[in-house]
Amino acid sequence: MCLEMNNDIYTIVDFQHVKPGKGGAFVRTKLKSLTSGKVLDKTYTAGEKVVTARVEKRPHQFIYQDDFGYNFMDTESFEQISIQEKLIERPKLLKEGQMVDVLVHAETETPLSVELPPFVELMITYTEPGIKGDTATNAMKPATLETGAVVMVPLFVDQDIMIRVDTRDGSYSERVK
Repeated sequence: MCLEMNNDIYTIVDFQHVKPGKGGAFVRTKLKSLTSGKVLDKTYTAGEKVVTARVEKRPHQFIYQDDFGYNFMDTESFEQISIQEKLIERPKLLKEGQMVDVLVHAETETPLSVELPPFVELMITYTEPGIKGDTATNAMKPATLETGAVVMVPLFVDQDIMIRVDTRDGSYSERVK
């Protein structure tokens, strides 16, 4: 859900409904600005009115990156749009041809943010070889992916192997068979 507040659009990151023993109920929220990325805490009392923003998710395909930003193509109308890097949560995990959802403000038709799928499959282009017998602990080593991103992987993962990366926190999930 997205809210309009202070001439900006915010998405709800976290909320908690609190019903104290005395007094009225209220909701504590963490709101993230879709334009600046700043997170703010706001408390709403029961019955307080909020203005919701009409936001649509539209499927787009990542085409390429240039000096103006990241270029995406709408899969329905085949229109191309350029989006700045600050509107993408983890741009290093974008691979050419990958499908993403672009949040668009329905009234102004401006792109607000880019949502990657929960997991992406990427090839490891470089990592140090693992040392045999050093697998008793949960030791990790850095690995460079085909997009240039660096993630920490277990010692048994080698170069030229496809892995699944969690885009929410940019961490290694598993090997792809």
